[in-house]
Amino acid sequence: MSRKKIKLAYITNDSARKTTYKKRSKGLLKKVREITTLCGIQAFVVINSPDFGSQAEVWPSLEDARRLLSEFKKLPLSKQNKNMVNQESFLEQSLAKATQQLRKLRKENHQKELKEVMFESLEWKRDIAEFECDGFG
Repeated sequence: MSRKKIKLAYITNDSARKTTYKKRSKGLLKKVREITTLCGIQAFVVINSPDFGSQAEVWPSLEDARRLLSEFKKLPLSKQNKNMVNQESFLEQSLAKATQQLRKLRKENHQKELKEVMFESLEWKRDIAEFECDGFG
């Protein structure tokens, strides 16, 4: 049985929201565990919800999270920011990529139009040559 697509919106029913929170947070923790195992990387997760508990959930542990965060902060800013993207820079990158693709497609279209015009002119010359041979030759 396939799952139905859910609408991503705030869940107003308290018990349904709490159930969804528990399921989704378990799923998120599972995904992080899997990616750390499969890819051999270090990662941590902090889930903080004022509605569902006073303390934030931290995986694998608070000490490991602090250690990883301090290691990250020790890196030079250029390395820290290398793969970080905010909304503005993401949109700028997307726009630049789309603009480049548009230029490429325009160039290809221009080449195809030139080719078509050249073939049409060759056909037109052939028609004139046939006309000259048939009518006045």
